[in-house]
Amino acid sequence: MRAAFSRRQFLRQATLAGTAISVIPCQDQVEAVSTPSRSKSPNEKLNVGVIGVAARGASNLSGVSSENIVALCDIDAQRLGTAMEQYPSASAYDDYRRVIDHSDLDCVVVSTPDHMHFFPVIAALQAGFDVYCEKPLAHSVWEARQIREWTARQKAVTQLGTQIHAGDNYRRAVEIVQSGALGAVTRVHVWYGGKVRVFSESKTSPVPRHINYDLWTGPAPMRPFSSDHFHFNWRYWWDFGNGNLGDFGCHYMDLPHWALELRAPETVQASGEKGHEGDNECPNHMRVDYRYPARGNLLPVHLTWYQGDYRPSEFSEYGDGKGSAVLFEGEKGRLLADYGSKKVFMTEGSVFSSPAQTIPNSLGHHAEFIEAVKHRDSTTCNFDYSGALTETVLLGNVSYRLGGEKLVWDDLQLRAINCGEADSYIRREYRKGWSI
Repeated sequence: MRAAFSRRQFLRQATLAGTAISVIPCQDQVEAVSTPSRSKSPNEKLNVGVIGVAARGASNLSGVSSENIVALCDIDAQRLGTAMEQYPSASAYDDYRRVIDHSDLDCVVVSTPDHMHFFPVIAALQAGFDVYCEKPLAHSVWEARQIREWTARQKAVTQLGTQIHAGDNYRRAVEIVQSGALGAVTRVHVWYGGKVRVFSESKTSPVPRHINYDLWTGPAPMRPFSSDHFHFNWRYWWDFGNGNLGDFGCHYMDLPHWALELRAPETVQASGEKGHEGDNECPNHMRVDYRYPARGNLLPVHLTWYQGDYRPSEFSEYGDGKGSAVLFEGEKGRLLADYGSKKVFMTEGSVFSSPAQTIPNSLGHHAEFIEAVKHRDSTTCNFDYSGALTETVLLGNVSYRLGGEKLVWDDLQLRAINCGEADSYIRREYRKGWSI
C-alpha cells in the first residue's frame, strides 16, 4: 500500500483553491509527487478507487474485483447504490475529488464519459496514484498530451481500456507484421461499419433528483438536461464525446499503431458527412487519411480510417463480409484482421510461414494492470503509448470539424502549423470554474 503523503494534502488544497470547482493547479506551480516504494507484498490486495460504476464502469469494476474496492464514485445515485450493494464496505461519493482524498489508495479506475476523463486522471496522477482509464484517454489532443507528461513525471503504472489489446488474435497479428512475413508495410486500411445513434428534436426535461448534473457536465458547456445526450448517448455530441472515431478508433487503430510502431502523423485530413437529420453533431460517414513518417528502418505509412458506409476499394476483395477490420498491405502480402480472426493473402511467388510467438499471451486485460501495479512494471497499453494513439485518433475529428482542412502536424509544438483555427479544437475551452 502506498504511504500517505504530506504532499498529497498540499496538492489537494492547491487543487481546490480559488473557485469551488477549480480542480487542477497550473503545472508550473506544482511539483511532481515522487512515487514511493510499495510497503506491502505484491501478493497482497490493492486498494482501488473506482470513478464511474455503470456501463463500461461496471465491467471495469468487475475486472478489478479481486482487489480491495475501497471507494466508489458516480454522479448517478441509483447506479452508485447498485454498486454499493456489491461492495458495501466501500466509501461512496458523487464527486471524484473525494476519491482522490483517500491516502490509502494504490490505484484509481476512471470510467466516466470522454469529457470527464482528463480531470480525475490528472488529479489521480498528481496525487501519486496509478491509473486505469477508459478509451479514448482524453476528450482533446492537449489533454492527452498533459496526461502523458504527468504519467512520465510520476513514473505511474497506467493502462488504457482497450480490452482487445490483450486478445491473442491481436498479438499474433502484430507478430506477423513485425516478422517481415508481409514485407515492408506502407499502407493500412481501417474500417468501422457502425453508425451513430440519431436524436431528432431532442427534448429537455428537469434533472432527475438522483443525478448530480453539474458534476456530470463538468468542464463542458452547461446544456439543459436531456436524456438524448446523457447516459451512453453522450458519445454523439461534441461537447461530451468524440463520435464513432473516438469510440472505436482506439480499438481498431491500436493494431496498426502497435504492429508498425506508429506515433504521431505528419498530416491528417478528414472528409465525411453527417448522414443523418438528428440534432447530434457527430457524423455517420467519415474518412480520415493519416500519413506517418519513417521510423528508423520502417518506411512511411499511409493509414486510412473509414466509418459508416465508407469502405476501401479493396473491401470487395479482402473484406470477407467484415463490417469492421484492419487490412495491412505489404510488398509480399496482405493481412486482414479483426478482433477475433486474421487471414493472410500472399502475392504470387511468396510463401507465408507463421512466425514464432514473441509476444506473451495476456494474463487478462485487467489482470495485466493489477500485476503491473503490484510489481511496478509497465503495461503494453500504457498512457505513453495510448496517449499518442489517442492524440492521433482525435486529430481526425479536428480536421473533420474544420471542414476537412488538411492539418500539417507539428507534434513537438502540439499544433497544426498551417491552420491556427485548429488550436481551439486541440485544446478546448472549459466552463467557468474548471481550470488547469
